[in-house]
Amino acid sequence: MLNTKILLVDDDPNIRQLVNLYLVKEGFEVAMADRGDDALAQFRASPPNLILLDIMLPGMDGWQVCREVRKSSNVPIIMLTAKDETFDKVLGLELGADDYISKPFDMKELVARIKAVLRRYQQPDSRDEKELTFPGLTINISQYAVSYLGKELEMPPKELELLYFLASHPNRVFTREQLLEQVWGYDYYGDSRTVDVHVKRLREKLTEGERQGWQIKTVWGVGYKFEVK
Repeated sequence: MLNTKILLVDDDPNIRQLVNLYLVKEGFEVAMADRGDDALAQFRASPPNLILLDIMLPGMDGWQVCREVRKSSNVPIIMLTAKDETFDKVLGLELGADDYISKPFDMKELVARIKAVLRRYQQPDSRDEKELTFPGLTINISQYAVSYLGKELEMPPKELELLYFLASHPNRVFTREQLLEQVWGYDYYGDSRTVDVHVKRLREKLTEGERQGWQIKTVWGVGYKFEVK
């Protein structure tokens, strides 16, 4: 992927060297950092197209870096972690990460995930305007923008895409598996808890939706729907 810059953040020099070799071979431009605070400085000085972010870092851990990045950018973030516990995965997703991969990982799988996330992140052609409007809420998928109660909301791409998909089919119930397939794509490696985390984050941001006549509603034993009264 020509002219696609990846910021690789890991304090293990062997991992940095190996991942860098594979990514350069795939045509990516790679910048590297071995500390969380240095990674944040690089991100601010020269924003990348995607961040590969280890959790256990000196200076500032990966969760802190992710939190700081999300204050100003929706750049895709894939978390690299030596831990394979549900808590770590869910926390990363709650902070705004797009995907995660546990060490040790297969390089071909890592490259596949990077390409999948970048494909999902590509914005639709702005000439094909796609906008949904509800009381107090406007979702523009062409511009990746959400206006809520007169203010622009900061929202990571996957949250926005999930909201747009559900709102595009008002009152229709989707299972978690259907949402994974439709929003994340068939090549997503995660599990259905990913959907739950993103729905939770959307509800935290759209707290007044029910008063406006719409809400993301849980249909117990089935999944979710965007209910419009």
